[in-house]
Amino acid sequence: MDNNYTFTGKDKLILFFIGGAGILFLIVSYFIESPNSQRFWTNILINNLFFLFIALFGVVFQALHKIAYSGWHTALQRIPEAMSAFLPISAILMFLLYFGMHDIYHWSHEGLHDPILEGKAAYLNVPFFFIRMAIYFVIWIWLSRLLRKNSLQQDLSTDSKYYKKGKLLAALFMVFFAISSSTMSWDWLMSIDAHWFSTLYGWFVFIGLFVSGIATIILLISLLKWKGHLDFINKEHIHDMGKYLFAFSIFWMYLWFSQYLLIWYSHIPEETAYFAPRLNDHAFLFFTILILNFVIPFLGLMTRNSKRNLKWLSVMAIVVLIGQWLNVYLLVIPGTIGKSAEIGLIEIGFVCLYLGGFLFVVFSSLAKAPLLSKNDPLLEESFHYET
Repeated sequence: MDNNYTFTGKDKLILFFIGGAGILFLIVSYFIESPNSQRFWTNILINNLFFLFIALFGVVFQALHKIAYSGWHTALQRIPEAMSAFLPISAILMFLLYFGMHDIYHWSHEGLHDPILEGKAAYLNVPFFFIRMAIYFVIWIWLSRLLRKNSLQQDLSTDSKYYKKGKLLAALFMVFFAISSSTMSWDWLMSIDAHWFSTLYGWFVFIGLFVSGIATIILLISLLKWKGHLDFINKEHIHDMGKYLFAFSIFWMYLWFSQYLLIWYSHIPEETAYFAPRLNDHAFLFFTILILNFVIPFLGLMTRNSKRNLKWLSVMAIVVLIGQWLNVYLLVIPGTIGKSAEIGLIEIGFVCLYLGGFLFVVFSSLAKAPLLSKNDPLLEESFHYET
């Protein structure tokens, strides 16, 4: 059993190639598509959020299972720990939005004569926007680092104090995340369409974060197993990850439909103004997202065996990740680029660049500690887990 991952030169070269391909796409896009600053900053926001959500889920996954007294996840917890290592990079990238605020957020413009935006000015103003952002990231990163440090200390000791401390840190994180996951969605996404609001919006963004994170963990397990690691992760662990992907894809659709239905049957202009451009101007993308995020995983993961087959589960995870990226894309573009938006070279370039960077950080983190978290009181339970 090999409990250590080595981030080889070949692995790094592959990721540099992915990132380099992204840069090449961006350069070619500059000469062929001539994207304006609005499209440039919109793509930065979309990819910042998509990969930030995956990194955040790494902490959420650990915290939820710790406070629920879960034991089965212990054998694979180093993977979400590694995902959370991208949070500091996400913070830097999000603060770059200061230079593109006017291209994304209409409320950030000075001299607006808009009664609705003037009424929200105490909350929607640039200084307070970045103060809130700083608070989010400082606490997220601080608690995620403490959880990681505590996990590594547990490797060196059989003292149960680290297990108890981990539960306390997890509880603190979940309390703060319960609030900040909603407010960040209002700040970074819902305020793009600042005349519109939805009480379901925070939940909808959170469940997209959850599904994207589950799909990422599945793919990382598959990749590490393919490279000869993680022998201690068995069919039962894979089955539970498959059940998560299946169940929360359905829950994503439930929240999507709930939000849509409430707006559809009331038919109030200030509410339908959100769905109208998405359905009328981006109809193909609108329905493609529903197929990728619900129809395919629902049909593809309905049977028990489909959830226990890692190769098939990995295919479903890729489909869901593509669908969730498109979902974030459609959350953003109608309020920034509008009906002229299209997926071209610049979009592909940014995805490749961010993907290469994200995986580089994750694999670097995986290489810094054993893949198996040792001395956890629930580790034996994870080894002998059966569903």
